[in-house]
Amino acid sequence: MANLLLNLYQVPDDEADEVRALLNEHAIVFYETRPNRWGISHGGIWITQDAQFAQARQLMAQYQDMRSRNAREAYAAAKRDGTAPTFLALLRDQPMRVFIVVVGVAFALALIALPIFFLGS
Repeated sequence: MANLLLNLYQVPDDEADEVRALLNEHAIVFYETRPNRWGISHGGIWITQDAQFAQARQLMAQYQDMRSRNAREAYAAAKRDGTAPTFLALLRDQPMRVFIVVVGVAFALALIALPIFFLGS
């Protein structure tokens, strides 16, 4: 029976391509299901042979560790260089978006606090 290795929901194309290449490199037999039109299924990468599933999971864990380590290093380098995104940069680049979000959050908090205010008095 086939086992799901990777659900492709919000997986970037480069990551899915790297996982496919990793499986091909280690001669692990897999197939892929594509997302359907109505968004019920987002697709996935499935391992067809049960005997290879443990090896595929181990390779996937190593790949994810490497990818997360690279992302952390890239973010740390961006922070050192001063190119990492910050709240002040977002405020400077998109002030209307920040204003709308702040007003929305304040409105939501007011709606939550309104029943407490009326119950207390």
